[in-house]
Amino acid sequence: MLYYLFDFLEKQFDLTGASVFRFISFRAGMAALISLLITIVFGKRLINMLQRFQLGESIRDLGLDGQMQKAGTPTMGGIIIIAAIIIPTLLFAQVGNVYVQLLLLTAFWMGMIGFMDDYLKIKKKNKEGLAGKFKIVGQVVIGLVVGLVMVMHPDVAIPELGGIGISDSSSIVTTLPFIKNNEFQYDWLLPYFLEDYTWLIYVLLVIFIITAVSNGANITDGLDGLAAGTSAIIGLTLAILAYLSGNAVFADYLNIAFIPNSGELVIFGAAFVGACIGFLWYNSYPAQVFMGDTGSLSLGGIIAVLALVIRKELLIPVLCGIFLIENLSVIIQVAYFKYTRKKYGEGRRVFLMSPLHHHYQKKGWHEARIVTRFWTCGILLAIITLATLKLR
Repeated sequence: MLYYLFDFLEKQFDLTGASVFRFISFRAGMAALISLLITIVFGKRLINMLQRFQLGESIRDLGLDGQMQKAGTPTMGGIIIIAAIIIPTLLFAQVGNVYVQLLLLTAFWMGMIGFMDDYLKIKKKNKEGLAGKFKIVGQVVIGLVVGLVMVMHPDVAIPELGGIGISDSSSIVTTLPFIKNNEFQYDWLLPYFLEDYTWLIYVLLVIFIITAVSNGANITDGLDGLAAGTSAIIGLTLAILAYLSGNAVFADYLNIAFIPNSGELVIFGAAFVGACIGFLWYNSYPAQVFMGDTGSLSLGGIIAVLALVIRKELLIPVLCGIFLIENLSVIIQVAYFKYTRKKYGEGRRVFLMSPLHHHYQKKGWHEARIVTRFWTCGILLAIITLATLKLR
């Protein structure tokens, strides 16, 4: 909103200094600052409110060190994360931008799904929370919306390589990591007589990515500061990629896809990073508040959609490697347990406990040590992701 206000003032009254709002770097910096202040200043008030309404975490004893001491810690702190993302974005971004609108919708929608789950678990004393099928339906709905908008909306631009169009307007395009002139058209996946249905393949892929990444973030949120810190690293990397992809000069220099109007996503990404870092003020060990599904589902959904709109979805397995390995550890554990129970009559385990961070807790590692090392791995994966810009 402030962008449009200062744009009007500059044009009508030649207001000195108003032109600074044209610069993405300035608006991104302000978004990050405001987001950080919102989480830190209002975070304590939210914690007090959650305590007053007795919205504390109920802990199931899994035999983990220090676990039961967390019982009663306020949860649903994801509310402040979502607010700290949405408010600065509305203030500093061009909210008429279709990509910004998609991300705002995703943050709100996924936050509502997580909120209902947390509310049922805590206030209604329903240990299962929102039924899994309803969570999946909610994720499918936002996936359908994002996928169809990306395919059909007239403002969604076809990427251009180095400022030169690389695809016809009917193609659904992304970029391949580690490949020179790294265009990939989804219609290559189908025989020529089915190319008219490429949009369907793409929409299904979008649904899968949003569901997988949001659930990955949800599973990762098991230790103090783990999900928030990991998400901040991923968000910063995606913001850098959005800035480079939205700038014709940098895109031409790096020979990467230029995506018109995607530069506005840097403001959203900056607010996202600020919200995650600010939340760590209260969520780092020992946590004063948990984000709950309200926060983790929305963080995962935002990361997935941000990667999709800047055509970096094929980098998700690398960039979101922490989420991926946490997801895989659960899948492997459950699958192997069922297989061995059927074959030998008793279930056996690959890990001491899944998700993976609990495996290291069972090995006697301190929680803060596990989180720090996971963050370190996340930074390494982010560096590898950025290295794909030149390693081709």
